[in-house]
Amino acid sequence: MNYSDLNGKTAAELQGMLKEKKIEIFTLKIKQKMMQLTNTGELRTAKKDIARISTALSAVK
Repeated sequence: MNYSDLNGKTAAELQGMLKEKKIEIFTLKIKQKMMQLTNTGELRTAKKDIARISTALSAVK
């Protein structure tokens, strides 16, 4: 996901995407604790996506 993909979205759409990503982070962390997560890079990309969405949200408001 790039920042340019988020540029045209509304605040409500961004809030929904942010909520989905936070749920994804939660499930990835649980999988990591239970040794079921094979690609730990997914956590890093999900965190970066959350940061991008948050930045886009602050620009919209």
